[in-house]
Amino acid sequence: MSIDSVFLQRPKQRSPHVLPPVAFPPISKAFGGVPAGVRVGLILAVLTAVVLAGPSCGGPKPRSAAAAPRTPVGVVKAIQMDVPIRAEWVATLEGYVNAQIQPQVSGYLIRQNYQEGSYVHKGDVLFEIDPRPFQAILDQAKGQLAQARAQLYLADVNVKRDTPLVKERAIAQSQLDAETAAQMQAHASIQAAEAAVEQAQLNLGFTSVRSLVDGIAGIATTQMGNLVSPATVLTTVSQLDPIKVYFPISEQEYLQFAFRLSTKNSAGDLLRAGDSRALELILSDGSTYPRKGHVIFTDRQVDPQTGTIRVVAAFPNPGNILRPGQFGRVRALLGVRQGAVLVPQRCVTELQGTYEVAVVSAQNSISVRKVKVGERVGSLWVIAEGLAPGEIVVSDGTSKVRDGMPVMPKVETPQREGNR
Repeated sequence: MSIDSVFLQRPKQRSPHVLPPVAFPPISKAFGGVPAGVRVGLILAVLTAVVLAGPSCGGPKPRSAAAAPRTPVGVVKAIQMDVPIRAEWVATLEGYVNAQIQPQVSGYLIRQNYQEGSYVHKGDVLFEIDPRPFQAILDQAKGQLAQARAQLYLADVNVKRDTPLVKERAIAQSQLDAETAAQMQAHASIQAAEAAVEQAQLNLGFTSVRSLVDGIAGIATTQMGNLVSPATVLTTVSQLDPIKVYFPISEQEYLQFAFRLSTKNSAGDLLRAGDSRALELILSDGSTYPRKGHVIFTDRQVDPQTGTIRVVAAFPNPGNILRPGQFGRVRALLGVRQGAVLVPQRCVTELQGTYEVAVVSAQNSISVRKVKVGERVGSLWVIAEGLAPGEIVVSDGTSKVRDGMPVMPKVETPQREGNR
């Protein structure tokens, strides 16, 4: 077989990727006079060039690479509804009145007359101090008062006897003057003695330490037999019905409420004492206290360290269920936003003070859009600007999508917590 027939023989089967045969002139004519070895090398070089240039010569092109896979993401539809706008603040409970029970005299504690944690009334004796030293002081004061009265009696007798004698010039006027001065001194001594008796009686009464308010008496901070003084706190009695609830609001919130109050906006009534707006109290276990409260006053200044101002509310507390020191959250209804657009909070991404959502277009591509957010309603977030009702936003996978990226959306159903 000649070399021409070896290179020009048509293959019996051809792969779809093999180029169609190219008509060449007979090898013997094209390379006439060329040695056989050189001829073979030239033929191989020509065939290689033809194969490499095949796609540009009008032959069938290879199939394009497969399209890039679409990223699967969870999506939700932005809903529109009327939602009540509520605000919540961390709250601390305190007694309406917290009276520290301290003795007014010093002495040894000899008796405790109340049960710790029980309800006591105003005037009930809670502790007793040894009264004997104070009884002795009272008896001494009474004796001094009796002496002063006796001196006054003698001074009165002398003045009464010597007054007519002075008129008859039987005695000197100076003697009557001295007796009159002694009479006045006796009157003053009686007043001092009466005051001493009254003070001694008060001190004796102070040996019975009484409650000055109605409320729950706390744990005694001292034991029987201890020497106590007016600086000693024996216990605390708290008036718990109603009970005070303190909650701080930010300076910005205060300014908003104050502005609304000046414009007679109903939302500003939150700061008005005696406002009919009902406040809800959410306890630490997540339950809602069944009775409503109201604001009674706002503190006089903003705390410069926290930037907040304290608001004080009162809640009815029959049965004294709520106790001082408890924590909770105060919730207030500020109004109703009509036709609000809401999406789950996980759909919103915050970046350097700006908020963005990833919107899915009809062609299933991502459009990252800046939005203006409003209040949070449960797990939903009000979108004030930048999003229309019914638009599809990414809810799962927001961190892996980019603007213009093709995605494979999987629709989720948002919880409609706004109408709770």
